[in-house]
Amino acid sequence: MPHRFQCRCGTLQGEIDEPMRSVRAVCYCGDCQAYAHLLGQAPRILDDLGGTDIVATQARYVRFTSGSQALACLSLSPRGLLRWYAKCCNTPIANTPRTWKLPYAGLVHACLRQPETMERSFPEVQLHINTKHAKGEPPKSRAIRGMARFAGLMFRLAGSRLAGGYRATPFFNAKGVPVAEVVVAQREAVEQARRL
Repeated sequence: MPHRFQCRCGTLQGEIDEPMRSVRAVCYCGDCQAYAHLLGQAPRILDDLGGTDIVATQARYVRFTSGSQALACLSLSPRGLLRWYAKCCNTPIANTPRTWKLPYAGLVHACLRQPETMERSFPEVQLHINTKHAKGEPPKSRAIRGMARFAGLMFRLAGSRLAGGYRATPFFNAKGVPVAEVVVAQREAVEQARRL
């Protein structure tokens, strides 16, 4: 059964197919922390240790059912990840590579907990990554099981790439161009956000 998601104000809504085939991780990297501060949503996004709960899946499993005109895109550097959010209420939606040929989407928990709970649809957290940036001691990962699931996801992504399934994405148009203008954050703003 698909998992429904929406931004905080409900303007942007969508669904994710095959939720149990995803991989769930908490990322503590400086970029994820800076991004939360740039959106002005750190209390809603980051846990007490500065982690962001992310569900990794194939982009083709994600679809928007309404409000896609509210989708916006920010990148922290000219070559960084594309960070998609709902501009109506600054709710983060997903992170993707800059090219559609890598059909990965990392969905941020802030949209996945609305209107349904994540725990019913997705696996429990399997990995804690980039822990050197955590603001304290993060929980231990179930590394072997988590890495096995992640390897399985990478295998499926490679298959999607070879079969052309990467073209079925809501984040890029039929020519592989992002569906929203990619705004690169000013370096000074990013550096300031990293210090928060």
